[in-house]
Amino acid sequence: MPKPTAAKKPTAPRVLRGTVYITRQVHFNSAHRLHNPTKSQQWNEEKYGLCTNPHWHGHNYVLEVTVRGQPDPETGYVLDLGELKRILHRTVVDKCDHRNLNDQVEFLRGINPSTENLVIAFWNEIEPHLTAGKLHCVRLYETPRNFAEYLGPDVP
Repeated sequence: MPKPTAAKKPTAPRVLRGTVYITRQVHFNSAHRLHNPTKSQQWNEEKYGLCTNPHWHGHNYVLEVTVRGQPDPETGYVLDLGELKRILHRTVVDKCDHRNLNDQVEFLRGINPSTENLVIAFWNEIEPHLTAGKLHCVRLYETPRNFAEYLGPDVP
């Protein structure tokens, strides 16, 4: 009769060390107007062209947010991408989708909503809510060919 063997104690799977960059992409639609109210309409038209239309214009924005960090030894995640999705919706998408960025988004009040200003404002909204990792990059596509990215206040 075979001798009973002792049950093996389970071992945790290995998690490799290294800095990893994870990215989540979300979409939203918004209207805005690029306009400097301290300047003449002629100046605004020269600088912004059709983007200063007083009746607004819209974009189908694509927001990409990248977080960097070490994989957690228990989960293997830098940050659960589902959690990152929830953060992006709560801080940006739910506030901006189908809204006028000039008038209807509280955290953008008084800001000229150029793509450059938006990536900085979005960083400021997202960063305090991250539960793991470090915010690395906020990239916003205004069109498939035009985008801006921001790497944070410490990057020249």
